Amino acid sequence: MCQLHRNKIVSVKPYDIYCVQTNKTIGMKRFVSLLTAVLISAIAFAQGSEHLTFKGVPIDGTLASFTQKLSTKGFKKIGTEGRSSILKGTFAGSDNCTVLVQAVDNKDLVYLVGVMFPSMNDWRRLEDDYFTLKEMLTKKYGEPVGSIEEFQHNYVNDDNSKLHELQMNRCNYETVFETDKGRIKLSIAHNDYLECYVILGYVDGSNGALSADAAYDDL
Repeated sequence: MCQLHRNKIVSVKPYDIYCVQTNKTIGMKRFVSLLTAVLISAIAFAQGSEHLTFKGVPIDGTLASFTQKLSTKGFKKIGTEGRSSILKGTFAGSDNCTVLVQAVDNKDLVYLVGVMFPSMNDWRRLEDDYFTLKEMLTKKYGEPVGSIEEFQHNYVNDDNSKLHELQMNRCNYETVFETDKGRIKLSIAHNDYLECYVILGYVDGSNGALSADAAYDDL
Protein backbone atom coordinates (compact mmCIF):
# COMPACT_ATOMS: atom_id res chain seq x y z
CA MET A 1 0.00 0.00 0.00
CA CYS A 2 1.26 3.45 -0.81
CA GLN A 3 1.95 5.90 1.99
CA LEU A 4 -1.20 7.74 3.04
CA HIS A 5 -1.39 11.44 3.86
CA ARG A 6 -4.97 12.28 4.72
CA ASN A 7 -6.83 15.48 5.38
CA LYS A 8 -10.36 16.33 4.36
CA ILE A 9 -10.69 15.80 0.61
CA VAL A 10 -13.79 16.24 -1.48
CA SER A 11 -14.57 12.92 -3.14
CA VAL A 12 -15.15 13.30 -6.88
CA LYS A 13 -14.67 11.05 -9.90
CA PRO A 14 -13.18 13.15 -12.71
CA TYR A 15 -13.22 10.40 -15.34
CA ASP A 16 -16.50 11.79 -16.65
CA ILE A 17 -14.60 14.53 -18.49
CA TYR A 18 -13.71 11.93 -21.11
CA CYS A 19 -17.30 12.02 -22.28
CA VAL A 20 -16.89 15.76 -22.73
CA GLN A 21 -13.77 15.19 -24.82
CA THR A 22 -15.74 12.87 -27.09
CA ASN A 23 -18.56 15.42 -27.35
CA LYS A 24 -21.24 13.37 -25.57
CA THR A 25 -23.84 15.63 -23.95
CA ILE A 26 -24.34 13.30 -20.99
CA GLY A 27 -20.63 13.56 -20.20
CA MET A 28 -20.85 17.35 -20.01
CA LYS A 29 -23.71 17.14 -17.53
CA ARG A 30 -21.96 14.53 -15.40
CA PHE A 31 -18.71 16.49 -15.37
CA VAL A 32 -20.45 19.69 -14.26
CA SER A 33 -22.21 17.76 -11.48
CA LEU A 34 -18.98 16.37 -10.04
CA LEU A 35 -17.36 19.80 -10.10
CA THR A 36 -20.22 21.13 -7.96
CA ALA A 37 -18.93 18.86 -5.17
CA VAL A 38 -15.59 20.68 -5.28
CA LEU A 39 -17.35 24.05 -5.13
CA ILE A 40 -19.04 23.40 -1.81
CA SER A 41 -15.71 23.31 0.00
CA ALA A 42 -14.49 26.44 -1.80
CA ILE A 43 -17.19 28.76 -0.49
CA ALA A 44 -15.90 29.41 3.01
CA PHE A 45 -12.35 30.45 2.28
CA ALA A 46 -12.43 32.62 -0.83
CA GLN A 47 -14.80 35.55 -1.18
CA GLY A 48 -12.33 38.32 -2.06
CA SER A 49 -12.04 40.54 -5.11
CA GLU A 50 -8.99 38.77 -6.56
CA HIS A 51 -9.36 35.63 -8.65
CA LEU A 52 -7.50 32.37 -9.10
CA THR A 53 -5.58 32.33 -12.39
CA PHE A 54 -5.10 29.73 -15.12
CA LYS A 55 -2.15 30.24 -17.47
CA GLY A 56 -1.88 33.73 -15.99
CA VAL A 57 -5.50 34.56 -16.88
CA PRO A 58 -7.89 35.35 -13.98
CA ILE A 59 -10.76 32.84 -13.84
CA ASP A 60 -13.39 35.51 -14.31
CA GLY A 61 -15.41 37.24 -17.02
CA THR A 62 -17.73 35.83 -19.64
CA LEU A 63 -17.27 32.41 -21.21
CA ALA A 64 -16.51 33.97 -24.59
CA SER A 65 -13.98 36.46 -23.24
CA PHE A 66 -12.14 33.90 -21.11
CA THR A 67 -12.06 31.40 -23.97
CA GLN A 68 -10.66 34.08 -26.25
CA LYS A 69 -7.92 34.88 -23.75
CA LEU A 70 -6.93 31.22 -23.66
CA SER A 71 -6.83 31.24 -27.46
CA THR A 72 -4.13 33.90 -27.27
CA LYS A 73 -2.17 31.48 -25.05
CA GLY A 74 -2.10 28.91 -27.84
CA PHE A 75 -5.21 26.86 -27.06
CA LYS A 76 -7.54 25.91 -29.91
CA LYS A 77 -11.27 26.09 -29.28
CA ILE A 78 -13.00 22.80 -30.08
CA GLY A 79 -16.58 23.74 -29.28
CA THR A 80 -19.11 25.32 -26.91
CA GLU A 81 -22.14 23.73 -25.31
CA GLY A 82 -24.38 25.67 -22.96
CA ARG A 83 -22.21 27.20 -20.23
CA SER A 84 -19.09 25.24 -21.22
CA SER A 85 -16.25 25.57 -23.72
CA ILE A 86 -13.72 22.92 -24.71
CA LEU A 87 -10.21 23.68 -25.96
CA LYS A 88 -7.08 21.74 -26.89
CA GLY A 89 -3.48 22.74 -26.35
CA THR A 90 -0.23 22.45 -24.43
CA PHE A 91 -0.26 22.75 -20.64
CA ALA A 92 2.61 22.30 -18.16
CA GLY A 93 4.80 20.89 -20.92
CA SER A 94 2.24 18.32 -22.12
CA ASP A 95 0.83 18.51 -25.64
CA ASN A 96 -2.73 17.66 -26.67
CA CYS A 97 -4.36 18.43 -23.33
CA THR A 98 -8.13 18.91 -23.17
CA VAL A 99 -9.31 22.01 -21.32
CA LEU A 100 -12.88 22.57 -20.16
CA VAL A 101 -14.08 26.03 -19.11
CA GLN A 102 -17.32 26.23 -17.13
CA ALA A 103 -19.53 29.25 -16.36
CA VAL A 104 -22.07 29.72 -13.57
CA ASP A 105 -25.49 28.27 -14.46
CA ASN A 106 -27.60 31.38 -14.06
CA LYS A 107 -25.14 33.93 -15.44
CA ASP A 108 -22.34 34.17 -17.98
CA LEU A 109 -19.46 34.16 -15.51
CA VAL A 110 -16.54 31.71 -15.61
CA TYR A 111 -15.69 29.95 -12.34
CA LEU A 112 -13.93 26.69 -13.23
CA VAL A 113 -11.22 25.32 -15.52
CA GLY A 114 -10.41 21.62 -15.83
CA VAL A 115 -7.42 20.05 -17.62
CA MET A 116 -7.30 16.45 -18.79
CA PHE A 117 -3.82 15.32 -19.75
CA PRO A 118 -3.37 12.80 -22.62
CA SER A 119 -4.46 9.28 -21.76
CA MET A 120 -1.87 6.56 -21.17
CA ASN A 121 -2.14 2.97 -19.94
CA ASP A 122 1.25 2.98 -18.24
CA TRP A 123 1.16 3.25 -14.44
CA ARG A 124 4.78 4.35 -14.09
CA ARG A 125 4.26 7.29 -16.43
CA LEU A 126 0.93 8.21 -14.82
CA GLU A 127 2.45 8.23 -11.35
CA ASP A 128 5.55 10.12 -12.51
CA ASP A 129 3.39 12.81 -14.14
CA TYR A 130 1.17 13.03 -11.04
CA PHE A 131 4.09 13.49 -8.64
CA THR A 132 5.86 15.92 -11.00
CA LEU A 133 2.74 18.09 -11.14
CA LYS A 134 2.24 17.74 -7.40
CA GLU A 135 5.78 18.99 -6.77
CA MET A 136 5.31 21.91 -9.16
CA LEU A 137 1.99 22.87 -7.57
CA THR A 138 3.49 22.64 -4.08
CA LYS A 139 6.28 25.02 -5.04
CA LYS A 140 3.73 27.50 -6.38
CA TYR A 141 0.87 27.18 -3.88
CA GLY A 142 2.49 25.72 -0.77
CA GLU A 143 1.77 22.44 0.98
CA PRO A 144 -1.53 20.77 0.04
CA VAL A 145 -4.42 20.76 2.50
CA GLY A 146 -5.09 17.12 1.69
CA SER A 147 -3.28 14.34 -0.13
CA ILE A 148 -3.96 10.63 -0.45
CA GLU A 149 -2.09 8.02 -2.48
CA GLU A 150 -3.25 4.49 -1.74
CA PHE A 151 -4.63 1.21 -3.05
CA GLN A 152 -7.37 -0.77 -1.36
CA HIS A 153 -5.44 -4.04 -1.45
CA ASN A 154 -2.04 -4.82 0.05
CA TYR A 155 -1.07 -7.28 -2.69
CA VAL A 156 -0.54 -4.52 -5.28
CA ASN A 157 3.20 -4.74 -5.93
CA ASP A 158 3.92 -4.03 -9.60
CA ASP A 159 2.97 -1.51 -12.27
CA ASN A 160 0.51 -3.79 -14.07
CA SER A 161 -1.43 -4.60 -10.91
CA LYS A 162 -1.47 -0.91 -9.92
CA LEU A 163 -2.92 0.04 -13.31
CA HIS A 164 -5.54 -2.69 -12.97
CA GLU A 165 -6.53 -1.45 -9.51
CA LEU A 166 -6.95 2.07 -10.90
CA GLN A 167 -9.22 0.79 -13.68
CA MET A 168 -11.25 -1.18 -11.12
CA ASN A 169 -11.75 1.92 -8.90
CA ARG A 170 -9.57 0.52 -6.12
CA CYS A 171 -6.92 3.22 -6.32
CA ASN A 172 -7.11 6.74 -4.91
CA TYR A 173 -4.55 9.37 -5.91
CA GLU A 174 -5.76 12.89 -5.09
CA THR A 175 -4.15 16.10 -3.87
CA VAL A 176 -5.94 19.34 -2.99
CA PHE A 177 -4.43 22.82 -2.69
CA GLU A 178 -6.17 25.87 -1.24
CA THR A 179 -5.33 29.54 -1.58
CA ASP A 180 -7.20 32.67 -0.60
CA LYS A 181 -8.34 32.85 -4.23
CA GLY A 182 -9.60 29.32 -4.84
CA ARG A 183 -8.99 25.58 -4.88
CA ILE A 184 -6.88 23.28 -7.08
CA LYS A 185 -7.32 19.50 -7.27
CA LEU A 186 -4.94 16.97 -8.86
CA SER A 187 -5.97 13.35 -9.52
CA ILE A 188 -5.22 10.16 -11.42
CA ALA A 189 -8.38 8.79 -13.02
CA HIS A 190 -9.81 6.63 -15.79
CA ASN A 191 -12.74 6.79 -18.18
CA ASP A 192 -15.47 4.29 -18.97
CA TYR A 193 -13.20 2.73 -21.60
CA LEU A 194 -10.44 2.11 -18.99
CA GLU A 195 -8.14 4.74 -20.52
CA CYS A 196 -6.18 6.41 -17.74
CA TYR A 197 -4.89 9.95 -17.29
CA VAL A 198 -4.04 12.78 -14.90
CA ILE A 199 -6.63 15.51 -14.38
CA LEU A 200 -6.23 18.96 -12.81
CA GLY A 201 -9.06 21.30 -11.80
CA TYR A 202 -9.08 24.98 -10.80
CA VAL A 203 -12.10 26.48 -9.00
CA ASP A 204 -12.19 30.23 -8.42
CA GLY A 205 -13.40 30.97 -4.89
CA SER A 206 -15.49 34.08 -5.51
CA ASN A 207 -17.21 32.96 -8.70
CA GLY A 208 -17.38 29.38 -7.44
CA ALA A 209 -19.42 30.59 -4.48
CA LEU A 210 -21.89 32.15 -6.94
CA SER A 211 -22.20 28.84 -8.75
CA ALA A 212 -22.84 27.03 -5.47
CA ASP A 213 -25.49 29.62 -4.58
CA ALA A 214 -27.19 28.95 -7.91
CA ALA A 215 -27.19 25.22 -7.13
CA TYR A 216 -28.68 25.84 -3.69
CA ASP A 217 -31.47 27.92 -5.26
CA ASP A 218 -32.58 24.79 -7.11
CA LEU A 219 -33.13 22.90 -3.84
